[in-house]
Amino acid sequence: MGSGIWSTNVYDSAARYRAANGASAFAYSDGGARRVHPDLDPFGVTRESRDSAEHPDSLAVAVLFDVTGSMRSVPRALQTRLPDLLGLLLRKGYATDPQIMFGAIGDATCDRAPLQVGQFESDNRMDDQLGLILLEGGGGGQKRESYELALYFMARHTSIDCHEKRGRRGYLFVIGDEMPYPRVSRSQVKDLVGDRLAAPIGVADIMAELTRKYDVYFILPQGASYAGDPEVLDSWRDLLGQNVLELDDLDAVCETIALTVGLGEDAIGLDEGLEDLAELGSTAGASVSRALARLDRGTVVADGPLDGLRP
Repeated sequence: MGSGIWSTNVYDSAARYRAANGASAFAYSDGGARRVHPDLDPFGVTRESRDSAEHPDSLAVAVLFDVTGSMRSVPRALQTRLPDLLGLLLRKGYATDPQIMFGAIGDATCDRAPLQVGQFESDNRMDDQLGLILLEGGGGGQKRESYELALYFMARHTSIDCHEKRGRRGYLFVIGDEMPYPRVSRSQVKDLVGDRLAAPIGVADIMAELTRKYDVYFILPQGASYAGDPEVLDSWRDLLGQNVLELDDLDAVCETIALTVGLGEDAIGLDEGLEDLAELGSTAGASVSRALARLDRGTVVADGPLDGLRP
């Protein structure tokens, strides 16, 4: 729901504890789990991003990633760079009260956990929720995963005050390397979400519904099985146009998300954002610049580590 305040000290303490005890940040999955964690089960739930006295100007930011095949490394990369994402959003003022939700996407035709969705959080519970994701690594092997099911959930099973109270769209980032199925399946929605649809919904139709509530971006990282694949890129560009981002360094995903939000909120131009990275010692500037070139024609490139922006 978005209460509480992020603390990098708490994050660092948890990381040190895990390192000292040989524990995994993804203990649920690495411990042999075989089904979606109850806290991430999409059946019969609505995920909410709400204003509060603590966070009066909430902004919903959802990050959903494919966890099949070569994409299984994405949540681990996100978890290690989470302080960098919050550092840019908060300390650089890209968003006043961001509330972040993580989720995972598989293949509903064959996987045990084809859709996992956390809650929108403002504090370290977002790290906890990320750690509950089942890294199934399955997939159907046909260059498609159930992205359309995730789009359906986000369109119809999230409620966000930034849109409902202020008419401002939230942000949805889908990180993957394959195509969606062409239609939202009635049987899959019934079994996994609990809704009864009168008919299947075309993926373009559910995307049109979703983009009334969210600015949607698809990130295709280098090193994924279908990185650079023309068929995959064309399928997403047909749905999202310039909001398809090719990222040549997975370690730059948090900075890419943060600068995209900053651009969308008109808090920065791309050149400004890249200067922020340079000021804070980031190595991600070149990759972020290339990924966001379709959104803004800035050309600044930065180099160096990212230690200076942790909140």
